[in-house]
Amino acid sequence: MKGEPYIRLGFFLGLFLVMALWEAIAPRRQLTSSKPVRWFSNLALSALNSVALRTCFTLGAVGVAMESQRLGWGLFNNVAVSGWLAVVLSVVGLDLVIYLQHVMFHAVPALWRLHRVHHADPDFDVTTGVRFHTLEIALSMGIKAAAILLLGPPPLAVLIFEVLLNATSMFSHSNVRMPAWLDGMLRLVVVTPDMHRVHHSEIVEETNSNYGFNLPWWDFLLGTYRANPKEGHDHMRIGVAEIPRGRAVWLHWLLILPFVKQSRYREDNS
Repeated sequence: MKGEPYIRLGFFLGLFLVMALWEAIAPRRQLTSSKPVRWFSNLALSALNSVALRTCFTLGAVGVAMESQRLGWGLFNNVAVSGWLAVVLSVVGLDLVIYLQHVMFHAVPALWRLHRVHHADPDFDVTTGVRFHTLEIALSMGIKAAAILLLGPPPLAVLIFEVLLNATSMFSHSNVRMPAWLDGMLRLVVVTPDMHRVHHSEIVEETNSNYGFNLPWWDFLLGTYRANPKEGHDHMRIGVAEIPRGRAVWLHWLLILPFVKQSRYREDNS
């Protein structure tokens, strides 16, 4: 789709600036680590991931959808569904896939090794939303491509989903304060920062909750929703307990973290 990278980049930069400004004006929690170091590492990792994806997956998610449409593969390329209904159903269906993928990355020890790079961030702000290990991003792209080939969504639906996934990840990870009544209303239709922050708790039972990125409905329906952390948002500890907080802010450590000593996460969770 012509201009797709620029559309995604434009939305990314625009929302990043908005959320960063909101965090500066009305922060939810006081940060515990050096912000310049964390931001450099998290954003550098995100940039590395973007280059790796563009190099290794030249089609991209939208390109896979276009190829699927050309070949007539997938559900919506073989079932008569009106255009906008197919777009809406595709976005919702892809969101369910991402929810299930997220659960899987917590449940499978080898995948948790990759995903704990995201959870090891000792603070929780807009840059946490783009902090993922390169191998996790590559696996996620493979899962997403398989889902697109099976579902056959319109390319427009995939573009909308990609923009929403990136935008809501930054929003739901932001260190922003909002009135409780507004948070309560918003989390009926979108994952809010207070809802997702619970997922980044050091307490395993809380880490195993609130998996949603875009839509909160899967957590409500599948029993993984938790309203608030046990210690409250102001006092909860964020991160992975056994990973040194001082190391978890450096780029080189984030890259090698999946290959160091196995986390005790699965043992504690059994």
